[in-house]
Amino acid sequence: RTKKKVEIKKFVINCAKPVEDEIFDMASFTKYLHDRIKVNGKTGNLGDDVKISNPTESSVEVTAKAPFSKRYLKYLTKRFLKGQTLRDYIRVIAGTQKNSYELKYFNVHNEEEEETAE
Repeated sequence: RTKKKVEIKKFVINCAKPVEDEIFDMASFTKYLHDRIKVNGKTGNLGDDVKISNPTESSVEVTAKAPFSKRYLKYLTKRFLKGQTLRDYIRVIAGTQKNSYELKYFNVHNEEEEETAE
Protein backbone atom coordinates (compact mmCIF):
# COMPACT_ATOMS: atom_id res chain seq x y z
CA ARG A 1 0.00 0.00 0.00
CA THR A 2 1.14 3.49 -0.77
CA LYS A 3 0.10 6.38 1.38
CA LYS A 4 -1.71 9.20 -0.33
CA LYS A 5 0.07 12.49 -0.05
CA VAL A 6 -2.13 14.86 1.92
CA GLU A 7 -2.60 18.06 -0.01
CA ILE A 8 -2.76 21.14 2.19
CA LYS A 9 -4.73 24.05 0.78
CA LYS A 10 -4.47 27.59 2.10
CA PHE A 11 -7.20 30.17 1.48
CA VAL A 12 -7.15 33.84 2.44
CA ILE A 13 -10.13 36.19 2.73
CA ASN A 14 -9.07 39.83 2.74
CA CYS A 15 -11.57 42.11 4.50
CA ALA A 16 -9.45 45.29 4.63
CA LYS A 17 -11.92 47.89 3.28
CA PRO A 18 -14.97 47.00 5.45
CA VAL A 19 -12.75 46.59 8.53
CA GLU A 20 -11.19 50.05 7.96
CA ASP A 21 -14.69 51.54 7.84
CA GLU A 22 -15.58 49.65 11.05
CA ILE A 23 -18.71 47.99 9.61
CA PHE A 24 -17.24 44.48 9.64
CA ASP A 25 -16.32 42.57 12.81
CA MET A 26 -13.43 40.17 12.18
CA ALA A 27 -13.82 38.32 15.49
CA SER A 28 -17.43 37.37 14.81
CA PHE A 29 -16.58 36.41 11.19
CA THR A 30 -13.77 34.12 12.37
CA LYS A 31 -16.09 32.56 14.96
CA TYR A 32 -18.80 32.14 12.30
CA LEU A 33 -16.39 30.25 10.04
CA HIS A 34 -15.19 28.16 12.97
CA ASP A 35 -18.77 27.20 13.88
CA ARG A 36 -20.09 26.63 10.35
CA ILE A 37 -17.34 24.89 8.36
CA LYS A 38 -18.29 21.27 7.81
CA VAL A 39 -15.74 18.45 7.86
CA ASN A 40 -17.05 15.06 6.73
CA GLY A 41 -20.60 16.45 6.77
CA LYS A 42 -20.54 17.68 10.38
CA THR A 43 -20.19 21.19 11.74
CA GLY A 44 -17.95 21.86 14.73
CA ASN A 45 -15.71 18.98 13.67
CA LEU A 46 -12.60 20.89 12.52
CA GLY A 47 -10.01 18.84 14.42
CA ASP A 48 -6.60 18.93 12.75
CA ASP A 49 -8.06 18.99 9.24
CA VAL A 50 -9.03 22.67 9.15
CA LYS A 51 -7.28 25.56 10.89
CA ILE A 52 -8.58 29.14 10.97
CA SER A 53 -6.26 32.02 11.83
CA ASN A 54 -5.98 35.79 11.51
CA PRO A 55 -2.53 36.62 10.09
CA THR A 56 -3.48 40.31 10.00
CA GLU A 57 -6.30 42.14 11.72
CA SER A 58 -8.19 42.45 8.44
CA SER A 59 -7.85 38.97 6.94
CA VAL A 60 -8.73 35.37 7.70
CA GLU A 61 -6.62 32.40 6.65
CA VAL A 62 -8.15 28.93 6.37
CA THR A 63 -5.72 26.01 6.03
CA ALA A 64 -7.30 22.68 5.15
CA LYS A 65 -5.99 19.14 4.74
CA ALA A 66 -9.38 17.68 3.88
CA PRO A 67 -10.95 18.08 0.45
CA PHE A 68 -12.01 21.71 0.69
CA SER A 69 -13.25 24.07 -1.99
CA LYS A 70 -12.64 27.77 -2.37
CA ARG A 71 -16.26 28.15 -3.46
CA TYR A 72 -17.46 26.83 -0.06
CA LEU A 73 -15.61 29.67 1.67
CA LYS A 74 -17.27 32.18 -0.66
CA TYR A 75 -20.67 30.67 0.17
CA LEU A 76 -20.04 30.93 3.93
CA THR A 77 -18.77 34.51 3.58
CA LYS A 78 -21.90 35.52 1.66
CA ARG A 79 -24.11 33.87 4.30
CA PHE A 80 -22.30 35.81 7.03
CA LEU A 81 -22.75 39.10 5.13
CA LYS A 82 -26.47 38.35 4.66
CA GLY A 83 -26.85 37.71 8.39
CA GLN A 84 -25.13 41.02 9.17
CA THR A 85 -27.34 42.80 6.55
CA LEU A 86 -24.22 43.85 4.64
CA ARG A 87 -24.92 41.75 1.55
CA ASP A 88 -26.41 44.76 -0.31
CA TYR A 89 -23.22 46.80 0.06
CA ILE A 90 -20.32 44.34 0.01
CA ARG A 91 -19.47 41.65 -2.50
CA VAL A 92 -17.03 38.76 -2.40
CA ILE A 93 -14.70 38.63 -5.40
CA ALA A 94 -11.62 36.62 -6.30
CA GLY A 95 -8.43 38.19 -4.99
CA THR A 96 -5.12 38.80 -6.71
CA GLN A 97 -3.62 35.50 -5.54
CA LYS A 98 -4.98 32.16 -6.71
CA ASN A 99 -6.52 31.04 -3.42
CA SER A 100 -7.84 34.31 -2.07
CA TYR A 101 -11.01 36.36 -1.90
CA GLU A 102 -11.52 40.05 -1.24
CA LEU A 103 -14.49 41.91 0.17
CA LYS A 104 -15.23 45.01 -1.90
CA TYR A 105 -18.00 47.55 -1.98
CA PHE A 106 -20.53 47.65 -4.78
CA ASN A 107 -20.16 50.70 -7.02
CA VAL A 108 -22.96 52.89 -5.73
CA HIS A 109 -21.66 56.14 -7.23
CA ASN A 110 -22.96 55.37 -10.73
CA GLU A 111 -26.54 54.91 -9.50
CA GLU A 112 -26.44 58.19 -7.53
CA GLU A 113 -25.21 60.13 -10.58
CA GLU A 114 -28.01 58.70 -12.71
CA GLU A 115 -30.65 59.74 -10.16
CA THR A 116 -29.35 63.34 -9.99
CA ALA A 117 -29.21 63.58 -13.79
CA GLU A 118 -32.93 62.89 -14.17
